[in-house]
Amino acid sequence: LACLMEKVKRSKKCMEDDPDLQFLLSGAGLVKVRSSSWKKTRFFKLQEDCKTMWHESKKTLLSVEDIDSVRSGRQTEGLKKYTEEALDPRVFSILFKGRRKNLDLIANSEGEAKHWVSGLEKVIFNLSNLSQQSKTEHWIYNCLRKADINCDNKMSPQELINFLHDINIEVDDEYVQMLIEKCDQSKCGSLEGEEIQHFYEILTQREEIDVIYGAYAKTEGMLSAANLLDFLQKEQKEQVDLSYAAQLIEKYEVDETAKQQMTKDGFLMYLHQPEGLIMNPAHKRVYQDMQQPLNHYFISSSHNTYLMEDQLKGPSSTEAYIRALMKSCRCVELDIWDGSDGEPVIYHGYTLTSKILFKDAIKAIKEYAFKTSEYPVILSLENHCSVEQQKLMAHHMTSILGSALVTKPLGDHMPTELPSPEDLKRRFLIKGKRLNKLEASLSDQASAEEEESVTEEEDCRDDEEESEKNLSGKSKTLKLAKELSDIVIYCKSVKFQGFEHAQTHQAFYEMCSFKEGDAFKFAEKSAFEYIHHNVDKLSRIYPSAFRTDSSNYDPVPLWNAGCQIVALNFQTPGPEMDLNQGLFGQNGLCGYVLKPSYLRDKASEFDPITLTRGPWLKHKELHVMVISAQQLPKVSQKMASVVDPLVRVEIHGVPADETEKETRHIQNNGFNPMWNENFQFDLYVPELALVRFVVEDYDAVSNNDFIGQCTVPFTSLQNGQHWPWFIQVAYKI
Repeated sequence: LACLMEKVKRSKKCMEDDPDLQFLLSGAGLVKVRSSSWKKTRFFKLQEDCKTMWHESKKTLLSVEDIDSVRSGRQTEGLKKYTEEALDPRVFSILFKGRRKNLDLIANSEGEAKHWVSGLEKVIFNLSNLSQQSKTEHWIYNCLRKADINCDNKMSPQELINFLHDINIEVDDEYVQMLIEKCDQSKCGSLEGEEIQHFYEILTQREEIDVIYGAYAKTEGMLSAANLLDFLQKEQKEQVDLSYAAQLIEKYEVDETAKQQMTKDGFLMYLHQPEGLIMNPAHKRVYQDMQQPLNHYFISSSHNTYLMEDQLKGPSSTEAYIRALMKSCRCVELDIWDGSDGEPVIYHGYTLTSKILFKDAIKAIKEYAFKTSEYPVILSLENHCSVEQQKLMAHHMTSILGSALVTKPLGDHMPTELPSPEDLKRRFLIKGKRLNKLEASLSDQASAEEEESVTEEEDCRDDEEESEKNLSGKSKTLKLAKELSDIVIYCKSVKFQGFEHAQTHQAFYEMCSFKEGDAFKFAEKSAFEYIHHNVDKLSRIYPSAFRTDSSNYDPVPLWNAGCQIVALNFQTPGPEMDLNQGLFGQNGLCGYVLKPSYLRDKASEFDPITLTRGPWLKHKELHVMVISAQQLPKVSQKMASVVDPLVRVEIHGVPADETEKETRHIQNNGFNPMWNENFQFDLYVPELALVRFVVEDYDAVSNNDFIGQCTVPFTSLQNGQHWPWFIQVAYKI
């Protein structure tokens, strides 16, 4: 324990010398803000592990790894609403991953607020940049320290059992006794000093790494550049040269005395870096042609973006827009209604969801739209407002978004197709109803009237038409303000009246929205016609109004039919969002993925259901060996809880390719389970296939519990031995 402690302390020393970190380690009181009347002082303190924070009110530890970001000033809705502007230098917010609520806090002074914000940002940065080996050492050290109840730097049999439980291993007393006898050189019945180090080495031994490393480490028991090149060419199927192998050794070897050779620790370090991970590193940056028309791309899209939870009584928040945009969502929805004080508001109509100001949402969208991706953002308006408040909507968008808002076609002449994502970098498009043809925006022609009547059905509201009619019992007739109409350029909403009508009457800048049920019917029964419709026109799909829990549908059949804007509830985690994040995890996380050529070609005969012969048929065999996993998280935080993990490999794509296979479960071992199981998959349309790896905790009497997953496009997989998440797999394609 002392040896490991010293190693961890050395890795933390440069952080602990920092004044911001010293302040956090000492801790301080902060005023926690929940409402105008609920403001209470609580003590917060960074723990010595630099990974957790003590939170007095909960008397629990907050994991720094659960923090998404730290924002200084009055940037969240809560701080804007419940604190005065004069407090801006002293306030900050901690935002968490997932659905966990923000912590809005007031420091004692501006200086302390700076310490908190700067210190937490440094801790988050350092944790995210730790190597996998360092993360493991920190974690095991903290578990060992926690298990050493009497703090004597020794480990008794019971303390060893507690420690193994903590790291997700269930063992019996006989096994613990065997470990102690193996390591207890002093024969005193407990472990200390070098004995604990020996125990740590046994615990972290990686048999699967020993095998592959031993097969290639032919130079004094280590990997020379030539040995590593041999591994890269034979196992990883990489076409690289000797200088590349030498660069990897220089980059990842941890032992400076190794003299241009790679030790096993350096090899393990390499395997956990981008070069050793499952996704092709080249696909982590923008690698596709971004100069095709918008309709040639799948576009990451959100439904009811303003909601943090369900669609009946959940909170609306500008934070929901920020989270979606930071996940590279490029089409967000705004459901706008008349506000009681003259300002338009966003909420889910005819429900108990809370309301936010339309202008606040636009401000948040402007600030965060291009932090993750520079490519265009579409604002999908579901307009329920009176003419006066529509004019205010138009004013807010033009004044806040400024020159970034597209208010007329690009160029001097009437275009014949949609612009490309490259043409529209850092620009905003409005999707909504328009009173006249786009051609009018390039001429002196003016609308005969300042406003026109449009029925709710003609207005083709994307989401709530069906539910509004059910809930209100009537269909309203609304007027459309010219000011709002005029800023709808490339995404004019029109009603779908059949594929034949669309081919002859629908302009390239006009688009239809399809409710989930209709879209799936077309994708299954009329896939060929749907694909041809989507070759030169945008389509938006949205979930059924009956999904009041904000659940999601399977997006894959709609991508197979060439639908571009397949809108999902980003606030709801699950397999559907995993697939969405998997598809858009490629191409530099830019939110746009180029459709395969046969979904962009008018002459294409591709049908994902019948799969007639054509260039889309590229039979591939995918061989997967699920080898092992390391340090799987617990499903339950109870001390006695230990997972029984299994791995399922799923293929999502055209119906002929859809399948799944899973390993046996490993009983009572979430720390280092090994499967060594082989699977083979036959894929016929690989360009549309997504490979999803799921780790679950097996349960014999109820549904398995989800542990984690990784989804990657088949075309982005690397051959060889790679880590998709916590598991090691070997591929041959």
